[in-house]
Amino acid sequence: MHSRPRRAGRFASLVLGLAASACAAPAAPPAPVAATAALPPPASAYPALAPQRWAPVRAYIQATWATLTRSERDLPRAAIDPKAAHAAGAPWPVYLAASEDRARIAQHLASVLSPQALGTIDLRVLPAEPAAVTEPGLLYLPRPYLVPGGRFNEMYGWDSYFILLGLLREGQTDRARDLVDDFLYEVVHYGGVLNANRTYYLTRSQPPLLGAMVWAVFTATHDRAWLTAARPALETTYRHWTSPPHLIEGIDLSRYYDHGQGPAPEVVSSERDAAGESHYDRVKDYYRRAAAAHQPVAAYYQAATDELTPAFFKGDRSMRESGFDPSDRFGRFGADVIHFAPVCLNTLLFQLEQQMARIAATLGSEADGAPWQARAARRQAAIDRFLWDPAAGLYFDYDFQTARRRAYPFATTFWPLAAGLAAPAQAQRVRDNLPLFERPGGVMTSVNVSGSQWDAPFGWAPLQLFAVEGLRRYGFAADAERVARAFLSMLVEDFERRGTLVEKYDVERRTSDSAGALRFGYVSNEVGFGWTNGVALELAATTTLR
Repeated sequence: MHSRPRRAGRFASLVLGLAASACAAPAAPPAPVAATAALPPPASAYPALAPQRWAPVRAYIQATWATLTRSERDLPRAAIDPKAAHAAGAPWPVYLAASEDRARIAQHLASVLSPQALGTIDLRVLPAEPAAVTEPGLLYLPRPYLVPGGRFNEMYGWDSYFILLGLLREGQTDRARDLVDDFLYEVVHYGGVLNANRTYYLTRSQPPLLGAMVWAVFTATHDRAWLTAARPALETTYRHWTSPPHLIEGIDLSRYYDHGQGPAPEVVSSERDAAGESHYDRVKDYYRRAAAAHQPVAAYYQAATDELTPAFFKGDRSMRESGFDPSDRFGRFGADVIHFAPVCLNTLLFQLEQQMARIAATLGSEADGAPWQARAARRQAAIDRFLWDPAAGLYFDYDFQTARRRAYPFATTFWPLAAGLAAPAQAQRVRDNLPLFERPGGVMTSVNVSGSQWDAPFGWAPLQLFAVEGLRRYGFAADAERVARAFLSMLVEDFERRGTLVEKYDVERRTSDSAGALRFGYVSNEVGFGWTNGVALELAATTTLR
């Protein structure tokens, strides 16, 4: 094993070559560029974190869990949505599933909320079709849950996994179980794990981590009855991802796909810059200039009417189901996502298949586990065939329309390592490519600067965790330790300057300052922040801090 990645110049060439082939953009608009191939400093540049420096960060996280918790007593606060237009002074809608007993829940809420608090919400029954919702609102959940923070005042599908890891590290098992119970409730009453519990998220999910959440809670509680009760919801979740339109017929892989149509309501209402322009306004401006330069944009933009097309909005919504919103990973603005078999999604489905087999064995039904093992083996073979690129030594997303992998280096290449589905030789190749992504503050999302938050120079807590877990799983302990310490030391230094943890960081400059770096999506850097808190605790528990 090596304590440092090799510094050969071939990595800089690979960055530029792959970025050029993957990120071609119209000549007139500002084109995405390859990130500078800055080399991370040696391990000695990340000094051990003294207890007196780490302690304030941990205390902040512990205090923030209470701030981010939403229970039935918090409904007036939880119902508020900074992403939705709302008449001042009007009560905020809170929707109940049609399968729920409205009278019973109304009576219960009257026992825990004051008349004044009750007057700030409007309890409604959810229509059968999401499109029939005329005013967006919160979807009721019975147990306390945690929100990410800032403009994200609801329970999110994949954020919650990383929050849960932090809760379990702090011994807050009951709170972690409540969180999972709310997801099981979502599956039963709202049809599946949602992007988040707002009505405008009813048409899409997020990366499937419910199986990992259930197993983590079971590992802490050893409650076999609870595990048995959770199993049907996991089977429903699996069917969601492995049935059309999510299933890609013929290749044993799945894709992201939002069932809704038209602009995403939360984008129209809230993803605006200082000039008042929404993400869609800025995207139209990009395509407008591209069309003027005679670039082919008709699939996503109609120049004659200055409108984004239904195909663009389908792709935009589906890109948001991926959680990587936005990025140029699936084409410009992610608009091509429905044509891709993504590394992240299929790795998590492989993991879910294995988890279902493990659950079956734990509950004494080995025979029920065999089909799940077979599904995992088929998916592993498909990932090897379609997503592994032997020339690049990376896992790439596969465009099944063109039957080509998209040469867009992205930090999800470490996810197959974290899941244990890579062969040792594949893991070695990925590890050898670590300098493509490694920066002074940890692992960078991609090698491409696109003006979107899920591209360079940003790094996000979930990507650090999967990279560290993947490297560690295949024996690259020194690399894993270095990446973890780079990220944690950056968090501590930034916390000492600003007093908060946030959702994303510029890992090249080791700062949470994102001013001027974002041109698309929302341009803020939200404070809280749920998954940063959780990953910080998880990495701190498995990394040498002193």
